[in-house]
Amino acid sequence: MGPNPLRVLVGILAIVVLSLGERSVAAEIRISPTSALLDSPEASLQVLATEVISENRSNDLSRSVRYEIVPPEIATVNDAGLIRPLSEGSGTLVVHHEGQQSSIPVEVRSLKTPRPVSFRNEIAPILTKARCNSGGCHGKAEGQNGFKLSIFGFDSDLDYQSIVMEARGRRVSVATPDTSLLSLKGTARMPHGGGQKIEPGSYRDQRLLRWIAEGAQFELANEGDDRIVRIEVEPKQQFLLSGQSQQIRVMAIDASGKRQCVTTEAEYESNAASIAEVDSSGLIQASDIPGEAAILIRYLEHVAVCRITLPQPGVEFTKPPENNFIDTLVWDKLERLGIEPSDLTDDASFMRRAFLDTIGTLPTTEEARQFIADTSTDKRSKLIDHLLDRDEYVDYSTMRWLDILRADQLKISPQGTVAMQRWLQRQFSENRPFNEFARDLLVVQGNTSAEGPGSFYKVLDEPDVAARSVSQLLLGVRIECAQCHHHPSERWSQADYVGLAGFFTGIKLKKLPNGEQSVVSMGGKDLPHPRSGEIIPARALGAESADFSQVSDRRQVLADWMTAEDNPFFAKAISNRLWSHYFGRGLVEPIDDMRHTNPATNEPLMEALASHLIETGFDLKAFTRTLLNSRVYQLSSATKVSNENDIQNFSHAAYKTLPAEVLLDAICQSTGVTEKYNGWPDGYRAVQIWDNRIPSYFFTIFGRPVRASVCECERSNQPSISQAMHLMNSPEIAAKIDHRHGTARRLALSMTPSEIIDELYLGTLSRFPNEQEKNLMMQAFDELQDDIPAAAGDVLWALLNSKEFVFNH
Repeated sequence: MGPNPLRVLVGILAIVVLSLGERSVAAEIRISPTSALLDSPEASLQVLATEVISENRSNDLSRSVRYEIVPPEIATVNDAGLIRPLSEGSGTLVVHHEGQQSSIPVEVRSLKTPRPVSFRNEIAPILTKARCNSGGCHGKAEGQNGFKLSIFGFDSDLDYQSIVMEARGRRVSVATPDTSLLSLKGTARMPHGGGQKIEPGSYRDQRLLRWIAEGAQFELANEGDDRIVRIEVEPKQQFLLSGQSQQIRVMAIDASGKRQCVTTEAEYESNAASIAEVDSSGLIQASDIPGEAAILIRYLEHVAVCRITLPQPGVEFTKPPENNFIDTLVWDKLERLGIEPSDLTDDASFMRRAFLDTIGTLPTTEEARQFIADTSTDKRSKLIDHLLDRDEYVDYSTMRWLDILRADQLKISPQGTVAMQRWLQRQFSENRPFNEFARDLLVVQGNTSAEGPGSFYKVLDEPDVAARSVSQLLLGVRIECAQCHHHPSERWSQADYVGLAGFFTGIKLKKLPNGEQSVVSMGGKDLPHPRSGEIIPARALGAESADFSQVSDRRQVLADWMTAEDNPFFAKAISNRLWSHYFGRGLVEPIDDMRHTNPATNEPLMEALASHLIETGFDLKAFTRTLLNSRVYQLSSATKVSNENDIQNFSHAAYKTLPAEVLLDAICQSTGVTEKYNGWPDGYRAVQIWDNRIPSYFFTIFGRPVRASVCECERSNQPSISQAMHLMNSPEIAAKIDHRHGTARRLALSMTPSEIIDELYLGTLSRFPNEQEKNLMMQAFDELQDDIPAAAGDVLWALLNSKEFVFNH
């Protein structure tokens, strides 16, 4: 998305204004690195030219300065500052900018007798950069046209075998490298289904051909010293204004400490492309939307992050009042970004939001009247306390956790689903500390039909399935990628995946005499690495090998590690999950994908929330009370000019789609007609129904999950045309509106049109209509003077189809 021209101009003017006071003398131009070494024919080195304005301010000039190599015959440098070797020798790179000159020494060597090409360090990255080993090409499970590579090149042994040994050696020809299929198809000199992946004659093509000509070796002498152990990115963080750009430089460091520029071969990805995009060369381009983006840099199995902050200049920021630490940390972030928070929402909107978020139910007309009329200054805090003590809080929390605990009655049986529902209801009714809740879930044993979470292990029927589900659910860490290869965006390896699965190898489902099943966990064994066959000791993520000498159930050791106060994942995971529910977006998104390369949009707040949860003793009600009492939660959804494009910093309340069950209950409550569920007594609300397979077209189109995974993403939150058409035209909803015992007809028998309109607004939108709305709705009664019930039904239909009703905001 291109930046808005007006905002680009504002950004440029802001740079000028901000810089005038700092430039009593010419700004310093800093060149990085301080010297350039190119030691192979295909080497490259990215130069960064940075204008240092002050200690905390700098601008990237890498694409606006003029470069010159002296003497010009030793190397070339393009307009982006990328140096390539031409001939051996020494020289200088001169950088010209507005009458200033800066220079660094340049040395080119080893072109005539270069060190042999490393397959692992130099060929594998070429295949990755060209997307040859991506999931859409040869990296998918079955390969492509008989040629299979490991996904993202994480198994160099397998890739070498596939390239050199398979297909009767036709893919590489040591005698005539130019005729190698690998080169011919990659450069599209021979027809290739994937098209041209490597430019003919390019440095990548030359390196590939040199590797083949050198004998297409896998291991080189002393290659252990050349193994890449980490990568570094420059800059690690940068402030950009609208329309500005920043070039990244990536260095790979091997075991001997040698540094090599790999900017051209690294991969780049932005986690917020609407704020800052990045291209394949590592050039970051800022948009006109303020916020932060994390640029993921990947080379081989190593990852790094460049943090980009895009503030909005020219905004006069006045900090609003603070109710608690949440407000302090959010205001600090918004002030740094130049984003104003919205005003406090009105009482009616706050009441409706709190009801729907906390108990999944609309306030009644009487509750709405009382709260709006209440003049006490602490009425919002009192309402929060009241909602958290209601039975509906238990029902709504139970429904949400039945979803993510995969309580699918077809898989765990109706008895198992009811058992889990009753256990969850007891946990939330007693406000059980979440660390104890998680421990019970982890180490449960006994009859899966008895009250408890035992049926959870009926769907987690393999150690690796249990490991990745528990990790995603309770730690917020997705490790399933590491099942087949090193995680492409994190440090987790296949050994980490297997090590975590080792905690669940002792679990068995034992058949009982009555035909039911019991979870039993004793003993267990460590599992082999899927590639090497080496036995991997069970270990938690990032922890040492587990000691099972004092326990009979391996899961107890995992539970001890997970619920410890110093666990780096547990408190953050549930804090982020709850934050997402109440604010419409997690501090980390997706909410169960917490990793170094996907940082929180407000990391100080993430840390503070996790600490607060621990301080409360993992009291979920106390934690929720803190969230809801913050001014941030109580902001209006109406935006200001400076925050209308903000989607990640909570400067205004988000519009949230109502879950299918909550929306259906709201329709039933507003129309005064209950829903009849197949096989259930009359009067049950949708959020109380444990049967996720109950036939319901409404549930289907409004995205009720089938409970096939522990991911909350399974519940659809995207509005659709079919949903809108159903609300407008559904005979079932029309029948509720026109029901002879429904709200519309009941009100028509005893109230004036003006009173009917007030009552319908209170019952659906939890507020009184304004004068314009009142006059508009009165037209229905003017046109249907002889049929007041029909007019009331028309008004109710209009309100049920309004955005204000269908969304929580």
